[in-house]
Amino acid sequence: MDRSERCYSVLLVSASQKFTQDVLPLLPERSFSPVVKAADVSSARRCLLERSFDLLIINTPLPDEFGTRLALDICESTQSGVLLLVRAEQYPDVAARVSASGVMTLQKPTNPAMFSSTLRLLCATRERLRRMEQKTATLEEKMEEIRLVNRAKWILIDQLKMTENEAHKFIERQAMDRCVTRRTIAETILATYK
Repeated sequence: MDRSERCYSVLLVSASQKFTQDVLPLLPERSFSPVVKAADVSSARRCLLERSFDLLIINTPLPDEFGTRLALDICESTQSGVLLLVRAEQYPDVAARVSASGVMTLQKPTNPAMFSSTLRLLCATRERLRRMEQKTATLEEKMEEIRLVNRAKWILIDQLKMTENEAHKFIERQAMDRCVTRRTIAETILATYK
């Protein structure tokens, strides 16, 4: 999917109705949908249990906790982009504490242009994380295939008294002859001898 067509799901966490009303027009539905609202950390955590979000926007302070712990937890456990808005006097301390974990911080009050610019950076970061997620999934699939093939080789060694090299060549040859993956041959061997 082209990035210009990408639509990001957003969790907007803010106790301030005015902030929410001011931010919603900066999140056009063609680019940001759905936009789910939560008024406190507890509600936000419940929303996060139900589904994942591409972006989290947290307007601090929140009634049940400040909001930094939520931001840090999300960056640690998910691939979501997180934007934390804090008062200007708190900005240096909070930004220093959370930036190493990947939380973007913006001081408030802010203007719509700065907010939109930061949001574009957050979307770009999310795209980067998405690509890394895909690479990780591909690597995990390859590792799983290697494990399956190795288990199948050991079965061939044990059951048919092949050498490791012979077992390897057998699996490769079967995959080529049948026009299937080594994984498919390995699964067939495992099913046959289990």
